[in-house]
Amino acid sequence: MIFRFRPASLAILTVLTVCAPTAVFSTGQSSDREKAPASSKKKASGTSLTGCVDQQEGRYVLTDDRNLSPVADLEADGFPTEGFAKHVGHKVTIRGISSSGDARPVFKVRTIETVSENCAPNSQSDKK
Repeated sequence: MIFRFRPASLAILTVLTVCAPTAVFSTGQSSDREKAPASSKKKASGTSLTGCVDQQEGRYVLTDDRNLSPVADLEADGFPTEGFAKHVGHKVTIRGISSSGDARPVFKVRTIETVSENCAPNSQSDKK
């Protein structure tokens, strides 16, 4: 049995054969693009604080650099707690996530960046 296609039928069949796989592949790619922005939003969450690292009552704390009053208890997130020891007495900027604690907030620290080797009010550090 021999099939004879009319030119219009042949053209439609050709278009469907070429376009169908393209539509399937493009659908898969768009779902990957939609997932990427959602994961970048998770990385952007968090906050930063600047102050001085101190050790009080067996815990590491961040203190205000003006009057040295405790601002938050520090908790290591992704590194050992002993990592705070080398920053005691230094003015630092910490990045992470803050959560409420008993007396003061607990700050889960992801990164620490040294601002100054000593902890003094801003007006005294400008006179150097």
